[in-house]
Amino acid sequence: MLALIDSLIIVLLAMGGLFSLLAAVGILVMPDVYTRMQAASKAVTFGATSIVLAAALHFQEAGVVARCLLVCVFLFVTIPVASHLIARAAYRAREPLAPETSVDELAEHSGDES
Repeated sequence: MLALIDSLIIVLLAMGGLFSLLAAVGILVMPDVYTRMQAASKAVTFGATSIVLAAALHFQEAGVVARCLLVCVFLFVTIPVASHLIARAAYRAREPLAPETSVDELAEHSGDES
């Protein structure tokens, strides 16, 4: 049973590292702030959650597990909200869209007539 838990910890840590690496690559490769934000927020959410869950499995104490689960909930709530707010601020600051963007759905709803 201990070998199974250790294997699961290794898998979770590897997944966390891989998702974090993908987030870094996404930030470097994506063409504009909006796609960078999307790549970073999703990958970091899953990467950090995987690492925190690995810590919960490693320590296996009720207090540590409870804190780790609360951290996971906090990450799943705050990272998408923060990402959305930063992207909205960038849009309102007229940060340009990528040239590949064909439709700006917010243009008609933004309230700006320019």
